[in-house]
Amino acid sequence: MARDTWRGLSDLRDRETGLPLDHVRFASGSIDPAGAAIGDYASISTIGLYVVAIVAARELGFIADFETVARLRHTLFTVRELETRSNMYFNFYDTTTLERTSEFLSFIDSAWLTAGAMVVRQTFPDLTEELSERIQLRNHHFFYDESQELMFLGHFADQDRRSPSHYGMFYTEARLGSLIAIGKGDVPERHWYRMMRTPPGERSLLQAAARLKRLGNGYEVMSGSYAWRGLAYIPSWGGSLFEALMPTLLVDEDALAPRSLGRNDRAHVEVQRRYALEELGHPVWGFSPSMAPGAPRESAYREYGVPVLGVAGYPAQAVTPHASALALQVAPEAATANLRRLAELYPIYGEYGFYDAVDPRSGEVVPAYLALDQSMLFIALANHLRAGVIQKRFAADPIAVRALPLLAVEDFFD
Repeated sequence: MARDTWRGLSDLRDRETGLPLDHVRFASGSIDPAGAAIGDYASISTIGLYVVAIVAARELGFIADFETVARLRHTLFTVRELETRSNMYFNFYDTTTLERTSEFLSFIDSAWLTAGAMVVRQTFPDLTEELSERIQLRNHHFFYDESQELMFLGHFADQDRRSPSHYGMFYTEARLGSLIAIGKGDVPERHWYRMMRTPPGERSLLQAAARLKRLGNGYEVMSGSYAWRGLAYIPSWGGSLFEALMPTLLVDEDALAPRSLGRNDRAHVEVQRRYALEELGHPVWGFSPSMAPGAPRESAYREYGVPVLGVAGYPAQAVTPHASALALQVAPEAATANLRRLAELYPIYGEYGFYDAVDPRSGEVVPAYLALDQSMLFIALANHLRAGVIQKRFAADPIAVRALPLLAVEDFFD
């Protein structure tokens, strides 16, 4: 699976610029390019994960050091040519012309680019000086709301205004960006505790009343937990495994935060599994944003999750293989069995590994490869097969060294 997935990541890129294509969707499940719809643009977070995937390919022995460095230099040189605002990158760029195709500068997307640079500089010291300079230039305080002590979702360049919303929920993929911003010194440590572990108010029978809890270091957090069929957890926004486990591609939360994030990661995987198999009667599990079965090709990406796991609660419809790969970190036997089951039951395994999604009710597969999801899947496989190798690279970076001790402070369920 890892070899096939890497071959897809390597092939489905712009040869001139070295940027990954956002997606390639085939017409009939074949890899005939004549009938394929190609998303010839890239998000800045996809680029960040793609350079991590290049490192992962080297760690798995798929490419040699000289080729790895050449690929990284090619992609990172292109990134230097992209238009920025206040040293921050826009959300999307054309992979051929390099023109920006968005007015939005996103906090979490910018953070994933920084994360990718951190992994690269810990793997290849020859690239350290150049990458360090660019990491320091990208000051995430640009997205910080001093009054709320939270990160804005982003900034609209054409209107010169911040987005009206914040990343206020703690258990989302944005927690990695907050760690990086704190580790860089871009925002104060207290920001970590301003994000809600559980929002105040009641939500049916799922939620214990949230309350302010004082931690041993003197900070207070809004905390509480949900429970479903005897399983306690703090919620994400939508209940997807993307939100729950994407940060674990780089951070070993199970080891660093066994009483908080690590336990919560395991709970989210178990609820995902039981909700799909027991509540819905599906033979497979793993709900996370992906390409949408049955949707028009031009508007195919949708948010999916387990409703009881989120405050908003995305619909539990499409199952995506990258969710199982992310779960390898906390439930390797269940995740491996689910991947096998997906391949046995549906025509979902193609030339470049797993296609992006399947509707387990109809069996309809989306014959597409999405660069973001394939990178997540591939990096998760590298961590699984090589004892957390990417997590170790990230943890060795000075930014992570300063920030990761924050993870050991809390117990979500005391």
